[in-house]
Amino acid sequence: MSGGGGDDDEVLSEMNVTPLVDVMLVLLVMFIVTASAVTTAVHVNLPKTDSVAPPDTKKPIVLSVDKDGNYFLDKDQVNLDELKQRLTKIHQDNPKKAAQLQADKGVPYGRVGKAMAALQSSGIQKIAVLSNP
Repeated sequence: MSGGGGDDDEVLSEMNVTPLVDVMLVLLVMFIVTASAVTTAVHVNLPKTDSVAPPDTKKPIVLSVDKDGNYFLDKDQVNLDELKQRLTKIHQDNPKKAAQLQADKGVPYGRVGKAMAALQSSGIQKIAVLSNP
């Protein structure tokens, strides 16, 4: 029997993509939020590395903390307040300037943390922590 109502006998084989699109949008939002949270973290190289990164062709800022906890900015001894001021001025003069942090292994972590905070608060984004391979 063929009639005008033959469409009812056919099986619809189309997939409903609306739930798939909803799930993909949720995953995309989660990825964007996670990626932005990861990029704001401080990235450092850990001590005792097997390979050494090639040196940067531009001369970076060298911030050192000696065994007594004194701060040195390119061989000039500075206190913490002066360090923050000089780093901010360096960053304002050259925003793409990188920094290298080197600290004696006997220095308390708090002193190194204050040096890293000074670098970050000045706006410097490229910070490398030096270690012996």
